[in-house]
Amino acid sequence: MTTALPEALTVPEVMAALRMSRSKVYDLIRSRQLPSFTAGRSRRVPVESLRAFIVQQTEENAA
Repeated sequence: MTTALPEALTVPEVMAALRMSRSKVYDLIRSRQLPSFTAGRSRRVPVESLRAFIVQQTEENAA
């Protein structure tokens, strides 16, 4: 049996993936650099948004 990857990540999962603090992740969300949505009272970040953010940061810092 295979486990499907989640479509959206919790803030702690994003923190672990980016190796950033909770406040920095929320700063990225507030500044709309990292798109997210709320599900009930929980904040979620789509996996594709996280991937796009990583690609964008990599491209910006490569120059």
